Amino acid sequence: MQRPKATAGLRHVALYVNQFEACERFYVDLVGMHVEWRPDNDNVYLTGGADNLALHRSQERFSGPQRLDHIGFILDSPDQVDAWHAYLTANAVTVRTAVMQHRDGARSFYCYDPDGNTLQFIFHPPLAALAGHGG
Repeated sequence: MQRPKATAGLRHVALYVNQFEACERFYVDLVGMHVEWRPDNDNVYLTGGADNLALHRSQERFSGPQRLDHIGFILDSPDQVDAWHAYLTANAVTVRTAVMQHRDGARSFYCYDPDGNTLQFIFHPPLAALAGHGG
């Protein structure tokens, strides 16, 4: 059997979070997403326009190793990576790494959301080109 046509990309992530309200404020107030749908007090669907992040209130406390490595937020230019790093640092977000320049021309850094999920803010030239941004 032949593989079907490639997907249109990864645009939806769902997370169980222990600190539901803090995570919602982080993604809305700091990252700039907005609430797309709130079916009840334990679930919220956020969007930045072309994506969807579902936050689900955890009914049990997760304490083991994170199974998800990280979630990447694509940025339009290398300068935006530096701007986001400065902005999140100024807002007391725990930043895991300094800004890094990658061999492939990408530029990124890692930080944590209030629940400890690892986020990468990244300018990646091929993805920026697909979105119509040159950097």
